Amino acid sequence: MSNTPVSKNAPSKPFLTDVKTLRERARQNLSDGVVTTTYGGDVKKAIEILQSVLATEIVCVLRYTMHAVTATGISSEGVKAEFAQHAKEEQAHMMAVAERIDQLGGTPNFNPEGLATRSASQYAEGENLVDMIKENLIAERIAVDHYRELIRYFGEDDPATRVMLEGILSVEEEHATDMHDLLVAHEGKPPLAD
Repeated sequence: MSNTPVSKNAPSKPFLTDVKTLRERARQNLSDGVVTTTYGGDVKKAIEILQSVLATEIVCVLRYTMHAVTATGISSEGVKAEFAQHAKEEQAHMMAVAERIDQLGGTPNFNPEGLATRSASQYAEGENLVDMIKENLIAERIAVDHYRELIRYFGEDDPATRVMLEGILSVEEEHATDMHDLLVAHEGKPPLAD
């Protein structure tokens, strides 16, 4: 037993709800699904934000798929395979975000109308292999910044969404590194200023 006095200013542990109360609350508002009274965020705003994330991931799937199909050049086969792998991983992100929207009671918006305006990243085809790599690096840099902001936004209010976004961020950072490495391999340095 410690003789250390407990300070009145010391942070207290969060209150733990008794089992009986937890059980009673769980039976209320079943139509709300995962959203219970302890959800700390604004569900409507969370769904709206995630619709934008979904659009971003759809655009990324489309861009990487287009590049995987159309990339040409003497060293394009390895790059095409990288683009195809990234398209597959972006599709997994798309599905995770769509599932989260559904869990929160929303309907994922897969409608292609307005897709480009809902997305944080752009759909840019690129004229050649190096342009394609640059466009993907730019899109990944946008995604990395966007996901970092969203992770801070959701914070402790919606830890499940935050954790999902943290997982996506980790992959997006790997994608950015891959594109940067490809750009350096093809140009010797990443001239992003042009």
